[in-house]
Amino acid sequence: MDPIRNPFAPGAGQRPPELAGRERELKAFEVVLERVARGRPERSLVLTGLRGVGKTVLLGELRSMAVRRGWGAGKIEARPDAELRRPLSAALHRAIRDLAVRHRAPDRVETVLGVLKAFALKASKPDAKLRDRWQPGIDAPAAQGRADSGDIEIDLVELFTDVAELAADVGTGVALLIDEIQDLQPDDVSALCAACHELSQSGAPLVVVGAGLPHVPAVLSASKSYSERLFRYARIDRLDRADADLAVLAPIEREEAGIEPEALDALFDASGGYPYFIQAYSKAAWDAAPDDPITVKDVQVAAPEAEAELAVGFFGSRYERATPAEREYLLAMAELTQGKDEASSTADVAVYLGRKPSSLSPARDNLMKKGLVYSAERGQIAFTVPHFGHYLLGRD
Repeated sequence: MDPIRNPFAPGAGQRPPELAGRERELKAFEVVLERVARGRPERSLVLTGLRGVGKTVLLGELRSMAVRRGWGAGKIEARPDAELRRPLSAALHRAIRDLAVRHRAPDRVETVLGVLKAFALKASKPDAKLRDRWQPGIDAPAAQGRADSGDIEIDLVELFTDVAELAADVGTGVALLIDEIQDLQPDDVSALCAACHELSQSGAPLVVVGAGLPHVPAVLSASKSYSERLFRYARIDRLDRADADLAVLAPIEREEAGIEPEALDALFDASGGYPYFIQAYSKAAWDAAPDDPITVKDVQVAAPEAEAELAVGFFGSRYERATPAEREYLLAMAELTQGKDEASSTADVAVYLGRKPSSLSPARDNLMKKGLVYSAERGQIAFTVPHFGHYLLGRD
């Protein structure tokens, strides 16, 4: 069929297929927005799950929901080698601009922007030369004595409080969305928990929505013992059969095309219900189909093309980040699980490789830092990427 009309191409369509089956999360966030806007206490939200289940897309939709309700909203992606101040400043700057459109007191907005600028300027080291200091691009004089102590925990509490009060002035709130939240540095995680705790105590209209890998709850609880009371955790998993079919059918029907039931069976078997894979295989099947409807033969012909694309862009890009020692560890995990999406025992990995467990700790820890594996529970290790073990066993 016409590749130009392909509804599974990246960015195509009004509603990406990854959002099929996420109605529960969308409704839950609607309740959060309503409760916070009414001044009632509500926990922040954290989405957890493997890569490829659509967390980032869902996070974007939650941001859009907040914006449609007149909230200020900003989104960032955490990185292991970057501190929180700079990206957070940019995200909150955008949120404040959203609120400024509705606020009737420009001086009040400028005051909060001044606090944000003071917070942002602390991203530069005190001994940095003037030419090397980061300028946040905030058109307001920096405040003094507010959110500028240099202690991220103190400063973040003060900044969140002021931004939330600005939102309260116009009867809305602020949503701060953080993707890859497990990559925040320990001090930043601690500060974020402290700020969320302060907000929950005061009922201030600012909510944090995070998304990350399955071990995020453990990362947060290791930082602050009370973190389980601050966040509502939502596990985002693969789609069941009905929702997976909807993810395929809805985009196709929007293009007034069709697909045979046997082709739907083949797509579900190939994708395992993971939204990213559903999109990849469906896109390839659409391009391979000479006529309408898409048939099971079209899916079979297209599967190698989809798998080749996944091998390069989804699996290969991650595998290439691993060192030889780390690749050895990954392959051992794949062999032990026979390529299935299951956890491995760290002790079994050591036995398989004929090594002492302590000698493998550096490779395992580095793989965790790179986001390739996570610890499902003590003594267990699993891939963060679905079907990664199958990919590794299929390499030449």
